Amino acid sequence: MNGSAGTPPGGSAAGAIGGSAAGRQRVLLVTGLSGAGKASILRVLEDLGFEAIDNPPLDMIEDLVKGSPAGAGRRIAVGVDARSRGFDATAVLATLARLRLHPAVAPELIYARADEAVLQRRYTETRRRHPLAPHGRVADGIIAEQALTAPLAEAADIVIDTSDLPLPALRRQIERLYGPQAQSDTHSGLAVWLISFAFSAGLPRESDMVFDARFLRNPHYVDLLRPRTGKDPAVGAHIEEDPDYRAFFDGVMRMLGLVLPRFVQEGKKYATIAVGCSGGRHRSVYIVEQLASHLTEAGWRVTATHRELLREETAPAQTLARVTAAPAETQQPPVRAQEA
Repeated sequence: MNGSAGTPPGGSAAGAIGGSAAGRQRVLLVTGLSGAGKASILRVLEDLGFEAIDNPPLDMIEDLVKGSPAGAGRRIAVGVDARSRGFDATAVLATLARLRLHPAVAPELIYARADEAVLQRRYTETRRRHPLAPHGRVADGIIAEQALTAPLAEAADIVIDTSDLPLPALRRQIERLYGPQAQSDTHSGLAVWLISFAFSAGLPRESDMVFDARFLRNPHYVDLLRPRTGKDPAVGAHIEEDPDYRAFFDGVMRMLGLVLPRFVQEGKKYATIAVGCSGGRHRSVYIVEQLASHLTEAGWRVTATHRELLREETAPAQTLARVTAAPAETQQPPVRAQEA
């Protein structure tokens, strides 16, 4: 994952104000919904060399930044959420605005979210209480936190939806945004995330652009191809036999060739391009794989994710975990990929 995509409208403007981060101190404020992966994001950033600080009082954030040695190249990632003392979305945005006025600082706001059902499942499986509902229902805490942090989601430079994002995929995403490769990127730090999906399972919330491949010939109706995926060369060959495939693919590439450079000009750091088909296993997967190859050759930093294939991979493991779980009195809570 609102309609605002990986970089919401507020994020675009913020990025334009901040300009290039080259030569300035990188300061990342990481916030979002509890259980959506904020802690996981902070750990990845720490592995990338950021000084990670989780939930300091809001009035200390500017002191942490101003106290950094000048020209030391110090990079800071600060976790801010409903557990922070004095937490208030307006206060967080005011702090961010003041940091953006500092000529030596390049601040960004990262917001982590997940679907309500996913968050409830994570809390149930880890047996944790929601920080905004310590003595009530988890669902009530989630709803309250969604309302409390809505202004931050709207103003974020980057929104990361972890609903269908395993920890390894989340790590790759953060590394592409803030790792060594991002520093030498030829397209001003813009990371392109490609997602294949099934329309029947809903649009990816975080999409900046959505393309519909359902009109192309469907490998599902070929017995030999049905069990395979769009990663299989035979499936790809079948799709490319459609007389309109080439015009469609070339049209998408032309559109991205127009839009992605404009995203860079607007200061976007992250763009999500989604391609959907009926089942999310054949046509959309193949087209995403082809787009990833062509965009990478053109110098863009690209990550490809196949949402429905990921769901197929994780579903059997979750079912097996429920079947083989120990009795309640001896069962150890499973460790989830995404944490607070």
